[in-house]
Amino acid sequence: MKATVGRYVEPFSLWLIGAYVLFIPLETLPGLPAWVYGALAVADLAATLCFAAEYCMRIWVAERKRDYLLSFWGVLDFVAIWPSLLVPFIGLEELRSLRLLRLIRITKAVRYSRAARRFLEALRESKEEMTIFAGAAGLLLYLASVGIYYFEHEAQPEAFKSIFHSWWWSVATLTTVGYGDIYPVTTGGRIFTGLIVFLGLAIVATPTGIIATALSEVRKRERPDG
Repeated sequence: MKATVGRYVEPFSLWLIGAYVLFIPLETLPGLPAWVYGALAVADLAATLCFAAEYCMRIWVAERKRDYLLSFWGVLDFVAIWPSLLVPFIGLEELRSLRLLRLIRITKAVRYSRAARRFLEALRESKEEMTIFAGAAGLLLYLASVGIYYFEHEAQPEAFKSIFHSWWWSVATLTTVGYGDIYPVTTGGRIFTGLIVFLGLAIVATPTGIIATALSEVRKRERPDG
């Protein structure tokens, strides 16, 4: 019976998540009739109850219930339902931000996607390399903040008040986004920025190569002749 229930739960959950993707932006549309907002509220409550029922069923079918409750997916399932159940009864405006946690429900689709599971497996296999990369990226971010501060502080004391204020410039530059709200005006600062931009390209490319290699290994193992 448990296997039969599971066969129907997964496709229904995927359909529900797909519908929920539409619910969230519809709630933000201004000028809709009151009954539409009411219908969306009812739909949100119905979705919450469905996710809660799925959570209860997963606890029921789990052989080791404690392990499921404390697992990544168990915690994710719990966090996906409790904000919508809690906030309406409390009624405090400050707690409305908890409803943002409803977005976690969309990530539940990863559980049913073979490609997504393969990607997560690749991340797990490359965690050591990614940890080293994250440490190097953090160090580079720090050095970029310090460097641009000493180049630009005297010329732009308002934009680069401190190394902490320079952090935003470092993030935008290293990720090659370059919003243009803060930029260097000194010759040394511009040369330094050019160097940081080139390093930023490497920052973007490095994890891509690491994950691509890990994905290739995961796919190779999944093949029947692998």
